[in-house]
Amino acid sequence: MQKALFILFLIFVIGITSAQSNILSPEAEISVLTIGPGASLNDSFGHNGFRIKDDIKGTDIVFNYGVYDFNAPNFYLKFAQGKLNYLIGVNYYEDFFNDYISQNRTIKEQVLNLSQSEKQKLFDYLINNYKPENRRYLYDFFFDNCATKIKEVTNIALDNTIQFNEPKDFEQQTFRELIHSHLNRNSWGCFGIDLALGSVIDKKASPEEHMFLPKYIHEFFGNATIKNSGEPLVKANKILYKKIDNETPTNFLTSPLFILGILGFFILFITYKDFKKQKQSVWLDVTLFSITGLIGIVILLLWFATDHKATHQNYNLLWAFVLNIFVFGQLLRKKTSIWFIKYLKFLFILLCLLTLHWIIGVQIFAIGLIPFLIALGVRYLYLIRFYNS
Repeated sequence: MQKALFILFLIFVIGITSAQSNILSPEAEISVLTIGPGASLNDSFGHNGFRIKDDIKGTDIVFNYGVYDFNAPNFYLKFAQGKLNYLIGVNYYEDFFNDYISQNRTIKEQVLNLSQSEKQKLFDYLINNYKPENRRYLYDFFFDNCATKIKEVTNIALDNTIQFNEPKDFEQQTFRELIHSHLNRNSWGCFGIDLALGSVIDKKASPEEHMFLPKYIHEFFGNATIKNSGEPLVKANKILYKKIDNETPTNFLTSPLFILGILGFFILFITYKDFKKQKQSVWLDVTLFSITGLIGIVILLLWFATDHKATHQNYNLLWAFVLNIFVFGQLLRKKTSIWFIKYLKFLFILLCLLTLHWIIGVQIFAIGLIPFLIALGVRYLYLIRFYNS
C-alpha cells in the first residue's frame, strides 16, 4: 500500500515539475523568424517559424510547420494526390540558425508584442500541437502551409484581434504572379508549375491571402496592429543574418524557351520540307499527337484525380488535348476520314482559344511554350491543307 502511494506521489511530482517547465518567465520573448529563399525549387519561397526564447529558463527553440512526414505510407503517391500530411517540428535555435546560415539564406526576426498570458497561450498551443496525435496537418501550398500557420497560431493567441494593414506600396497580385515573383520565368521549375496549375491561381489574392508566402508574413506582421489597444504587433525587428550575394549562373541553352524553341524550329523545318515535297512525315505527327495526348492525360488526372485545388480548370488542355492519344491511328491510314480533318480544324481553334485566354488573362501559360505552340499551330494548318488536297 505504501509503495503504491509512493508511486502515485512520484507521478504527481513529475507531472507538476513537467507543467512548471512549460511556464514561461516574464522575460521570455516569442518572435517570428522569416527565412529567405534558397537555391532549390522547394526552398524558393522561403520559410517561417516561431522562436521561443527564455533566458531564465534556458529555453531557445524554434517551432515550424514545414516538416515532411517521410514515414507516411505511399509517400510519393500521397504527395501527388495532395493527400500528404506535413508535421510541426521543433529545433534548438542554434541548430536552426546554423542550418540556414550554411545555406546562405537571410534570417529575419520579429519580436511579438505579447502580454505574458498571450505568450503563454501561444507557447501552450505549440506544445499541444507538437504532441504525436496533433502534429500532422493536411498541407495546402496556398492556404495551409508553414507561413499561413504562423498567422493562424498568432491569431489564436490574440483571440483574433490582429488588424493586418497593407504594407507601404502594396500591390495586389494573382497567386500565379506571386509565385512568379520568386522564380525565373524561364526556368524548368516555373515551367512545371505553369503547366500543372490551372486558371484558379490566376485570380487576385486578397491582401491577407498574400501571406501564404513567408515574405508577406514578414511584411504584414510588420504593419499589423492589435485592435484592442492599437499597439503594433511587432515590437522589434532584427536581421539575424544577411545573405551573401553571389551571382547565380543561368544557362539559357538549357532553359525551356531555348529547348522548346529548338523543338519548334525543328517542327517548322520538317513542315517546310513536307510542303515543298507535298508529303507527310507521319512519324512527326504520331509523335506530336502521342506527346500532347499523354500530357493532357496527366493534366486531367491532376485536375480530377487529386485533392490539389490549384490544379483545377487548367486550360493547358487546349493544346495538350487528351483525345490526341486515341485518334492518332488516323495518321497511319492511307486515306483519312473526313471527320479527322474537322478534328484537326477543331485543334487549331483550341489553340486560338488558348491564345485568347492568355491575352485576356483567364490563364497565364509558361513562356517556354510559345515557340512550340506556334509550330504546333502551323503543323495543324499544314495537315488540314494536305488532307484536303
